Amino acid sequence: MPIVIHAALWGLLAASGLVLGAVLAWVLRPPTRVVAGVLAFGCGLLISAVAFELVAEGFHQGGSVPLIAGALLGSLLYTGANALVTRQGGRHHRRSHGQTPAGEQSGLVLVVGVMLDGVPESLVLGIGLLVGGGVSMAFVVAVFLSNLAEGLTGAANLRAAGYGRRFTLGIWVLVALALAVSAGVGAALPETVPLPAMAFINAIAAGALLTMIADTMIPEAVHGVHGGTGLLVVIGMLCAFFISHGLG
Repeated sequence: MPIVIHAALWGLLAASGLVLGAVLAWVLRPPTRVVAGVLAFGCGLLISAVAFELVAEGFHQGGSVPLIAGALLGSLLYTGANALVTRQGGRHHRRSHGQTPAGEQSGLVLVVGVMLDGVPESLVLGIGLLVGGGVSMAFVVAVFLSNLAEGLTGAANLRAAGYGRRFTLGIWVLVALALAVSAGVGAALPETVPLPAMAFINAIAAGALLTMIADTMIPEAVHGVHGGTGLLVVIGMLCAFFISHGLG
């Protein structure tokens, strides 16, 4: 199987959490604490995956300079893009308690916010296949659960903004397909790219992901879970670590 198709399928699997979350939001309408708990657990998974799969690997591939430069650039890029989305009314695109501005524009901004969160994750999956020839299951699980929480909260927000079930599920399917394409794009980079350059690209994604976790995921989880957020984050981090490294 061509590596681009392979990466796209893994990206689609991870992004399918969006669609599953949207279905659960319409069928079960889980309470805020449950959604926020999934989000907090996903934070821990992502933090562990970024630290051990991206940062450590990037340092091994390219040393400190590409790692530092890429991570800072990724953080700045995410911060700037997130500020633009926020200015257009997308501040609550991940809000677990369903608060969202009304109107057609707000729904589109929610989708843009989901893409902003998901593209770095998907690129990492594709680049990981290109460089290492395999996929980190810890990272796939982390992205899936992050998308599951995103699908739950995003679908609730779209419903609150007046969108119907068919539109909500359809838009999440399209976003999942777009994220699968992003994973394929990550795997389509030339194999001749020097390792320091690849480390730089990975570090950009790592910086963007860590900034997204700190700026959006953890605050929303704290809002919904309150005192239990830290424990769930730690449990998620430990689970991701042992998925990658075994129990020893």
